[in-house]
Amino acid sequence: MKTHSPAIVTRYEETKRKNRHRAACETATRYKIEIGSTSARAAIKITFNKHMQLQLNHAIASRYKSRSQIARVVTEDWALRQLYCVACNSDSLRPFPANTKAVDYHCLMCSSAFQLKSGSAWSERRVPDAGYDAMMSAIQSDRVPNLLLMQYSSDWTVRNLLLVPSFFFVPSAIECRKPLSPRARRAGWVGCNILLSAIAPEGKLPMVRNGEVIPARMVRAHYERVRSLAKLNVKLRGWTLDVLRVIHELKLATFSLSDVYAFEARLRELHPQNFNIRPKIRQQLQVLRDHGLLQFISKGRYELLPSSGQARL
Repeated sequence: MKTHSPAIVTRYEETKRKNRHRAACETATRYKIEIGSTSARAAIKITFNKHMQLQLNHAIASRYKSRSQIARVVTEDWALRQLYCVACNSDSLRPFPANTKAVDYHCLMCSSAFQLKSGSAWSERRVPDAGYDAMMSAIQSDRVPNLLLMQYSSDWTVRNLLLVPSFFFVPSAIECRKPLSPRARRAGWVGCNILLSAIAPEGKLPMVRNGEVIPARMVRAHYERVRSLAKLNVKLRGWTLDVLRVIHELKLATFSLSDVYAFEARLRELHPQNFNIRPKIRQQLQVLRDHGLLQFISKGRYELLPSSGQARL
């Protein structure tokens, strides 16, 4: 085994220390904080955090009484220190200015945007979101951020963290809620729910599952596998992901064209303006194959290629 002289090792360590300090200064500058301050030390942790820590710092919210305020402060602090970008190799995310609608963080390297929703309990089927019209408009104009869903325990430990890439949001995954009653402060306002159950497993990337951190390289590999779907036309993408979802409902590793045809009525309901459902199904199977999610076996038969699957919230 080759060894190096103490002088070489010392120079290497000194270079590494200088590089760390330079990067920390850059991070501190981005966050407008002074080197030597507590915030600067946090900036260093942001830059070099390679191992996600799951314990939230409850102490920083000691001056708050409202549990919702405490949760907001604690989770925002954790996100700033521990979140990383799945779309590139950046180990940190930067917060958007306070009160920016629909987005919370963005990546300085690739500009990917993220929204964080957190709570002590989550439904596996749906997550409440904002206004229905605003959400549908964002989908149609391809402006939906990546969604991060965090579940924490009563002792302020992250139990689950799930990422839904922005390009997996299609109209069929959004549920319109009933308008608020006339007596409500915002009478008539119509909200929406995000239907997690309507999103295929390929669009649900676990970053923390049942208290276990999924290595960032695996999360990024999962994201990279489906990334090409973002290039699809927004309207076409809806068809593609709806077909992918019904394929998963078959619960078959291999399936036939006729198996997918069994969902013809539902797909017609989701896409009422399209009258040639079966040709469209065949087209989408080809699209899914081209994007590496399906494999053609023989005439009329396909295999669903494995994915890392869905995290349980």
